[in-house]
Amino acid sequence: MLGRMKCLVGGAVDQGSPRGAARRVSPASGRVHNAAAAAAGPGGKRAICFRPPDVMETVHEVAVYIHRFHNLDLFQQGWYQMKISAMWEEGESGSKTPASPARVVQYEAPDVGADDALGIWRIDDADNSFYTQPFRIKYARQDIYLSVMVSFNILNGEQEGPAASAVILKYELIYAPTLENGSDIQSSSATSSAAVHEFRIPRKALLGSHSYCPVHFDAFHAVLVDLTLHIVYLKAGANKSSLKIPDQGLRPTAHHIIKALLASREMLLEELKKISGAVGKSIEDLDDADLSLGKYESLQPSKPVHPDSGKVFPVTTKGVGHLAGILHDFLERPNDVVDGTTDGMLYTLSREELLELFVTVSSQLSLLWNAFLKFHRINKTKILDYLRDIWAVDRKAEWSIWTNHSKIEIPHRYLRSMSDDPPHRQHSLLRVSGSRKFHEDPVQNSASRAELHRKSIAQMKINTRSVQDMHIYADPSRVPVVLIEQHVMVVPQHGSNKDLASSSSEQKDTIVLPKLQGESLVLKNINGKKGGRVLRAVIFVHGFQGHHLDLRLVRNQWLLLDPGAECLMSEANEDKTSGDFKEMGGRLAGEAVAFLKKKVDKLARHGGCKELKLSFVGHSIGNIIIRTALAEPALQPYLKNLYTYMSISGPHLGYCDDQDPQNTFFYRLCKSKTLENFKNIILLSSPQDGYVPYHSARIELCPAASADNSRKGQVFTEMLNNCLDQMRAPSSETRIFMRCDVNFDQSAHGRNLNTMIGRAAHIEFLETDIYARFIMWSFPELFR
Repeated sequence: MLGRMKCLVGGAVDQGSPRGAARRVSPASGRVHNAAAAAAGPGGKRAICFRPPDVMETVHEVAVYIHRFHNLDLFQQGWYQMKISAMWEEGESGSKTPASPARVVQYEAPDVGADDALGIWRIDDADNSFYTQPFRIKYARQDIYLSVMVSFNILNGEQEGPAASAVILKYELIYAPTLENGSDIQSSSATSSAAVHEFRIPRKALLGSHSYCPVHFDAFHAVLVDLTLHIVYLKAGANKSSLKIPDQGLRPTAHHIIKALLASREMLLEELKKISGAVGKSIEDLDDADLSLGKYESLQPSKPVHPDSGKVFPVTTKGVGHLAGILHDFLERPNDVVDGTTDGMLYTLSREELLELFVTVSSQLSLLWNAFLKFHRINKTKILDYLRDIWAVDRKAEWSIWTNHSKIEIPHRYLRSMSDDPPHRQHSLLRVSGSRKFHEDPVQNSASRAELHRKSIAQMKINTRSVQDMHIYADPSRVPVVLIEQHVMVVPQHGSNKDLASSSSEQKDTIVLPKLQGESLVLKNINGKKGGRVLRAVIFVHGFQGHHLDLRLVRNQWLLLDPGAECLMSEANEDKTSGDFKEMGGRLAGEAVAFLKKKVDKLARHGGCKELKLSFVGHSIGNIIIRTALAEPALQPYLKNLYTYMSISGPHLGYCDDQDPQNTFFYRLCKSKTLENFKNIILLSSPQDGYVPYHSARIELCPAASADNSRKGQVFTEMLNNCLDQMRAPSSETRIFMRCDVNFDQSAHGRNLNTMIGRAAHIEFLETDIYARFIMWSFPELFR
């Protein structure tokens, strides 16, 4: 009962307050807000007056906005809630004041049904953590809008400058399967910590950062928590007990603190300008604010820092659009801000002048920060979209640490079938085409390149202002390394432009639904209705003795990129992968057509379907089943709608099921046009995979075939040519073809049977999604 009363008292919300909610503030941080007072300045502008402090005490405030909890792939129904805490990085926690929740803002009523919510948020004083409102998860793709902000105060002690170490933000998923009537999740004996996702805030980011920070927890508790972080460095207050500190003892720390505050002010001003511009609104609370630095304006350099700032902020002689010269001069060398080095200009100021400058800058920071928090609450959706877009664009650059990109042209010289060349040309043709580093084993070559890349990562000093996902940054040298070879082929078109345009127009007009179990052929006009949707369907196919959920981690990444995608996890061949490929392909084709018909019929009731994009993802022999299905009559009408094909360690080349290579199933399959209609083809392989030959997964020539002039060698080259010719087949659009080598860190496995026979890498494609993140977020246009 007492716990619930504390929860209710702590959760009281004042929606009309400028602060927006109940606050939990440390004594030092409380003095920041109590010390401020508004007074009329010259010209009616608001000036901020502070009593000069005796000691400079500062705090890092980290505001965490929890917008939406999206159930991507939780296995269990039940009650969930999030626990959030902040702590100094390991090694610093013992000597530092713990970070604590300072204030909570319920900026919108939670969008949770009465039967799906229990209690409200609460703060646990025992471990300085914050708990969201408990909510019930019933089904996949369920959205829970929590709409709450919690800010943590990370206090620096007296005589301390800004943080010299990083801070860890810890998100914990709390789960309870069932709850007795009237009991809350905190008192339930069945409550458990289901998963943890941590983020690291580098010390530079603690001076100021504004970013989207999605929380996913782990592979077994896949969710998406839309979350934004906003960090500022502020004045915490004054302490009279330090009056006896000698003047000489104050100065080095004072310089460091003031330079850090100026840096924080600069970052906040810059971010306010960007966010205000993205939202398309000015920040009204700053329209009449006096943000000049008084007599320190005399140090202003001749050139303005932000000549275009008037586009967002009002242009006044003492406003946000006019940055101080001393600020610009201090920030010319950004490294000095965080390294505490002395600055000659600051050393010319007396102790009283340093304190006066400290008060001026810190009071402006307090005004700017509170104006930003209020502006954020009013424009939360637009700011979330803006920061999320920036995060998505930055993925390729940030994750390029673990990827190596190159563009390689497929040689024309081994795209001709050997049967078309005279005998004296055949051997030389292969030898020429084998010039691509075939003096080395390609498997060893790829593994060596990845290992060198991994060693270089281990020696890197990753020093960034970005918030770091500890799923990746906890041990960067153990993250998969991906070598990406991109082939962008502008292939010739069939016929004249007129014929091509006519053909394309006809294809876009209808979706053909083939005959299903005696049902007549159905034609659906998809351009006849205005406002029709694009159906983006993705079919995932498991491998030998696999399960239909084997590729769920890749599916989850696809859904994060394209939440509107309709995904089918194929079950048609579960427990049936030991039979005939022809039968397996037929079952997949029937399953796919039934799935597409169901989705198109559903869209027909809601505005219609104006376009279909059909993509496939396969693992191991699932890729052979996909290609077999595409050769089935049932899927022929859909070939024009094929979009992206992702092959994960697929054995595309082989001929072991018949003594005559030309009678083998794979030889006949390679003659079928199963690849040429895809707009994007991505072949994933691993030199560590001992189950599927490296060259077979990549569909490329291998050293053995380049030197084999026997009939088997000729048949192999013909199969290879047939596959590659499809990728170079005439098309009306540019076709993207990529090969991606994934090198896993297997040091944790040790030397065991799985690693020795290559099974570990083959299965690891299913057990981790980091490699998929790197590839998919680097080329998002291929998956939307």
